Amino acid sequence: MDALRGFSLLGILVVNIAFLASGYRMAGMAEPAFQSSLDWSVRWIVTMLVENKFYLLFSFLFGYSFTLQVDSAERQGRPFGPMFLRRLAGLLLIGLAHSVLLFPGDILTTYAAVGLALLIFRKIKPKTAVVLAVMLTAMLALGFVMLALLAMFGLDTAGTVADTATEAAKSDTALVASVWQIVSEHLRKLSLIILFRVFFQGPAVLAACLIGLAVGKLGVLRNISAHTRTLRTLQWVGFTIGLGGAFVYTLSAWQGAMHKFWGEAVDLVTAPLLAAAYAATFLRLLPYMPRVARVLAAPGRMALSNYLAQSLICSLIFTGYGLALVDRVSPLLEVLMAIGIFIVQVIYSHWWLKSHRYGPVEWLLRFLTYWRRPTPSRAFGAGHSSTAALSE
Repeated sequence: MDALRGFSLLGILVVNIAFLASGYRMAGMAEPAFQSSLDWSVRWIVTMLVENKFYLLFSFLFGYSFTLQVDSAERQGRPFGPMFLRRLAGLLLIGLAHSVLLFPGDILTTYAAVGLALLIFRKIKPKTAVVLAVMLTAMLALGFVMLALLAMFGLDTAGTVADTATEAAKSDTALVASVWQIVSEHLRKLSLIILFRVFFQGPAVLAACLIGLAVGKLGVLRNISAHTRTLRTLQWVGFTIGLGGAFVYTLSAWQGAMHKFWGEAVDLVTAPLLAAAYAATFLRLLPYMPRVARVLAAPGRMALSNYLAQSLICSLIFTGYGLALVDRVSPLLEVLMAIGIFIVQVIYSHWWLKSHRYGPVEWLLRFLTYWRRPTPSRAFGAGHSSTAALSE
């Protein structure tokens, strides 16, 4: 699970760096014209194969880890509710700081809200959790269908290009200016995307978390080899339907509002299938690639610290905090930079975990959760299994 989390972390960075590098995308606006066919090809690949897939994997793992935390608290005789609420409060505070200072697209605040729902649903049966996840996904897709119909029958999109250019110029100017102007721009963008978070991202994250909750309750991942047939089925279904839906979503990404809403509706239904296919493929291949597992497990164990560090590094590259290269980097270079940042994080995570049991932000979150200093540092891998790392 730590390796799968590390794998997801790379996918999230590849997507997020495009938003952190551009005032256009973070304002929820259309993509500016690219300068070459290579730019278009890279953006197409990222949009089709990566975007909206890896945050679902991360959300699945959040729900799965929740079941391990519940089991751990029961074994130790701790009252789970108050402890978990403190954890969510800590996650909310960290997420708010992240949103305002570094990245308005932060997802930690969403996890804090979704965690409350998981706490309420923690005793539901796995089948009920799956049904609820499917219902949430269907309702979200229906919402985008309604928006598409509104766009088809009268939603005025005239002047979108001009408005986009004006807003993008304002955003770029603010992001390369003073710290206060950068923070003000982040706050402005937060006000623009808050409805999206409440009505669309939150329910989508909750649906993925509920699937993780069901899988955790069933104990499916405790013995992967016993479920090879299920994993194979997920691959066939996920790669056929999921890739088809991703193609439709990508076709619509740079079209008008009506086409984009139709694409979003299709993606909401099919992206979870493609994400599941990725996870199934990863879990089937990992036993044959133990070195890859060890490489990815370290950044996965301190995923929270690495997630925040990714935003910090990108902010130093693209905003006035540092080099101020916003909207000056090509899509291909963005992807290469993301891979380079992740490689550095892999090396750093292995170095850090040689002498520490937790990542620095994980240490802070545990302190806020238990109101006591976490146990002293310990060498990486010294009796610290993936399951223990997730449940703590």
